[in-house]
Amino acid sequence: KSVRVFSNDEFGQYQLENELQNYKNISFLLGDIRDENRVDYVVKDIDIIFHAAALKHVDRCEFNPNEAVSTNILGTKNLISASQKADVKKVIFISTDKAVNPVNVMVASKLLAEKVISIEAFHKKSKTIFASVRFGNVLNTRGSLIPYIEEQIKRGGPVTLTDKRMIRFFMTESSKYSTNF
Repeated sequence: KSVRVFSNDEFGQYQLENELQNYKNISFLLGDIRDENRVDYVVKDIDIIFHAAALKHVDRCEFNPNEAVSTNILGTKNLISASQKADVKKVIFISTDKAVNPVNVMVASKLLAEKVISIEAFHKKSKTIFASVRFGNVLNTRGSLIPYIEEQIKRGGPVTLTDKRMIRFFMTESSKYSTNF
């Protein structure tokens, strides 16, 4: 019946609101997942939450580890607590495929957020169902690697590679196709 978009990204919300202006059942709420009171307010009367709030850039998290922990782990704990208080039916946490081998602050914080979610998933007193999913690179989404690589190619290179032995897997927004680069 209704969709709430909760984010601290004012401009991102503005762009999304313009893109979805024909849908009258969407409300846009500014705030930060680290603000426990705001999260409590936002989840009231919500059935399903897709939790994608996170700091996701490796270099930013390496140089700002406290912010990564505060957003990715403590913010997740705020959402869990608020969801349980509001009797939210389901919370789906969107993690990263990189959590399989945490080698930096961003990935370690996402893995710990998964652990916090999984602890609650097995908590018998909670009415809320908690689940985690891991995604890799999704083409044509905000923050996608592809525009960055395209820009490097336009400038004549070089194209930045993490490791020449690495294989990147991409999926499209519609998930109909996946590509191995």
